[in-house]
Amino acid sequence: MHEQNEQMASPEVVSKPARRSLKSFFGAQDMTENSPISCLVKFSMPLLIGNVAQQLYNTVDSIVVGQYVGDAALAAVGASGPILNLLLVLFIGIATGGSIMVSQYFGAKQKEALSHTVGMVITLNLICSLMIMIVGPLITRPLMSLMNTPPDVYEMACTYLVIVFVGIAGLAYYNILSGVLRGLGDSVSPLIFLLVACGLNIVLDILFVAVFRWNVAGVAWATVISQTISGILCFLRLLSMREVVTINLQMLKLKKDMVKQILKLGLPSGLSQAIFSLASLVVQSLTNSFGTLVIACATVLMRVDGFAMMPNFTFGTAMTTFSGQNIGAGKLERVHKGVRSGLILAVSVAVVLTSSILIFGRPLMGMFTKTQEVVDLGMQMMGILALGYVCMGITQVFCGTMQGAGDTITPMLISFTTTVVIRVPLAYGLAWMTRSPELPTGSPISLYISLLVSWVLGAVLAFFFYKRGKWRRKAITVSASQD
Repeated sequence: MHEQNEQMASPEVVSKPARRSLKSFFGAQDMTENSPISCLVKFSMPLLIGNVAQQLYNTVDSIVVGQYVGDAALAAVGASGPILNLLLVLFIGIATGGSIMVSQYFGAKQKEALSHTVGMVITLNLICSLMIMIVGPLITRPLMSLMNTPPDVYEMACTYLVIVFVGIAGLAYYNILSGVLRGLGDSVSPLIFLLVACGLNIVLDILFVAVFRWNVAGVAWATVISQTISGILCFLRLLSMREVVTINLQMLKLKKDMVKQILKLGLPSGLSQAIFSLASLVVQSLTNSFGTLVIACATVLMRVDGFAMMPNFTFGTAMTTFSGQNIGAGKLERVHKGVRSGLILAVSVAVVLTSSILIFGRPLMGMFTKTQEVVDLGMQMMGILALGYVCMGITQVFCGTMQGAGDTITPMLISFTTTVVIRVPLAYGLAWMTRSPELPTGSPISLYISLLVSWVLGAVLAFFFYKRGKWRRKAITVSASQD
């Protein structure tokens, strides 16, 4: 049908070269051909812009709350983050396992297996969404109490979390289905859908908070509604890609072997996120002990940190897709060339972006709060973390490559070591060592020195395990295993 339409189109309406150009731009990208660096740049640019838009969700939330409600509300949004991330581990596992299988089956040109994988991801996501909608609101208050959340923050944080959990399906489907699209090499469509949702989120934030005075609840509803829209758009995009993947009721039925494969690949990443989230809960408890001012500072820094981290996560995702497709196609040497290109891109962009944040960070942080002490403390902490962003870029490239090959255990072990073994004990140890009459719970600088140390160690471990090479034997596709 597509070919007939192409032949019938008149030159003055849509030319064949224009059609091919549009299809190349919006369609699935085959990363097994052309130079690795050009593939990574073409794939990464829409993804990077998309990550900027994704970060704007949280950033606009924080700006609107900080300016219209106050520092306590800003702290409430930040304090809720670790709990939300903890309950998202199931979705992260499904998304990771599904995207690895999608990229490898796409590279191996196995359409039926690819279609079944996408169907399994959609069904599993629905099951997990229903679970979180029930469990999330029930455990919100106990967890917030365990984290020593200050009284002026507690109620607002609980309200924010309950609303987000009720609407979790929209958020989950966008993140999972956009991951599937990226596994197919399409990083443009998720970007467009996210930009639409981001614009809607900004409008709703201002409407619900500044006009309707719904405070933190308004921010939560704006996020839920806009994320749901982006999830629906991703699903419609998948339905339209009939030349690449088939989605019907038959494909949505759970198949034991494929579900096991998705969980086998994805659960280590989910556990890695769970480990990180649990550690974040412990560190958040330490952060809360420093008071509302430090919590607000940590929230502002987390938003700015999100922009500094974007290139790292972008190139990590790009390397997962690049590695998966090329291993699926049996092109291992091309994977190594891609890693070299990925390192050049990741380190270069991290240096430029981090330098810019150090130069312009003060007015940037001033957008979130009117409290000068919060801005001053934030700039001090950002100076400590600067080198860590370059190290995280290196870690993401190596770990993304290993994940694309199907080795999700090694990145999990790296995360466990750097977060649980190193960061948490070091943060509490430094806080204890810096106690004084003026700082009875210690210095908040301990939070960020411990984070920097864990990032540096993560880069060292990721390089070691990449060079060790066991990830090469993790491919799931026939063509790769025969290479």
